Amino acid sequence: MFDKLTQKVSDALRFVAGKSTITEKNIDDAVDAIKMALLEADVNLRVVRRFVNSTIEEAKGEKVLRSVDPGQQFIKIVHDKLVSFLGDTKQDLKLKGTDTLSCILMLGLQGSGKTTSSAKLALRLKKEGRKPLLVACDLVRPAAMEQLAVLGTQIDAPVYKEAGATDSVTVYRGAVNWARKNLIDTLIIDTTGRLQIDEPMMTELSRLKDAAKPDELLLVADAMTGQSAVDIAKAFDEKIGLTGVILTKFDSDTRGGAALSLKTITGKPLKFTGVGEKPEDFEPFHPDRVAGRILGMGDVVGLVEKAQEVIDQKEALELQRKMAKENFTLEDWLTQLRSIKKMGSLQSMLEMIPGMAGQVSEDDINKEELQTQEVILNSMTKKERANHLIIGPTRRARIAKGSGTSVAEVARLLKKFEKMRGMMKKMAKFGKKPAALQQMMQARSGMSPR
Repeated sequence: MFDKLTQKVSDALRFVAGKSTITEKNIDDAVDAIKMALLEADVNLRVVRRFVNSTIEEAKGEKVLRSVDPGQQFIKIVHDKLVSFLGDTKQDLKLKGTDTLSCILMLGLQGSGKTTSSAKLALRLKKEGRKPLLVACDLVRPAAMEQLAVLGTQIDAPVYKEAGATDSVTVYRGAVNWARKNLIDTLIIDTTGRLQIDEPMMTELSRLKDAAKPDELLLVADAMTGQSAVDIAKAFDEKIGLTGVILTKFDSDTRGGAALSLKTITGKPLKFTGVGEKPEDFEPFHPDRVAGRILGMGDVVGLVEKAQEVIDQKEALELQRKMAKENFTLEDWLTQLRSIKKMGSLQSMLEMIPGMAGQVSEDDINKEELQTQEVILNSMTKKERANHLIIGPTRRARIAKGSGTSVAEVARLLKKFEKMRGMMKKMAKFGKKPAALQQMMQARSGMSPR
């Protein structure tokens, strides 16, 4: 995500970072480099101009030039400007209480991920304690109703559809009646889409909007289309009116033009992002966290939240205890591998760690090795995973055969496990002495204290 933009902005900020004094020329050079990075990221020209003008004006003030740490002060200005252009603060859905029926209209062109996003949103609302109903009002795209039904089954959410229906307003009214009888509190309506904006589609959406009087009108747009997504959002807002935008394929958007331009050009907040293919790969949009990731500062809070979703607190405390006593087993390792897979792509997690954004590409991550490790661990018996010391030559041969690997690969995994156990014990020991832990990590990584 934002790979090239992050790298170039980080390079530009190195000109001024840590300097005890900076000049107007330093500022001009850094801002000019950031401007070129934004233009290459397909950010709207008007947005870039506003960003550059407001940054230069504030950065050349006495507050920065005469600051004790002007380099850091300048970086803070750039960060705050990015947050402002991304939307200032996270925007929540404005829904009624659970004792009243709320309605969300999902809008977008064909291929934007509207139907999938409808199901992802339903799953998120379920986790928040609401009872959503997915409503199939896309009566144009072939198999749209069937796709929504399949997705509803996957997330265990009800889907209302009427086979052979030709009028979306009629389907909506049927859904309302069904919802009231079944104690539903939120309708998520998957509306009709086209390959491009046309009058018949807008007319139908206007009729549906007038009938449903939705609490939220959310446009689903493909982040990979860059400025086209912004243009589409502007057109939908002018014709229908929007309350927010959902950007799909956000994890694959290496440029970031749409995210950085949307709020300024349309005035509408980016509320959610699709960050993968699974139903769980759907996140609220936090402008401050995204700005931090663009500047290479990471998103530690986001990483912790992802971990909390898949790791049970009791299990985490038990794991910590095992690490301290060197009781960490192959069974624990297998559990951790499965938890990491649930958290999403390894690259997206690494980008949340400060300083790692732009440093690691998808090609650098050996996903095949992780898969091989899981297959080998699955080929062991529970007794073997509980006590790796009993795995002798005969057992290694059986595990290799069962996992489709070699005895050497099994031996390599066991050696790596032994090394990891030792490292974990040291980290648990130093956990109570942060300074000692930092020195150990610096020594192992080749870093030196600043």
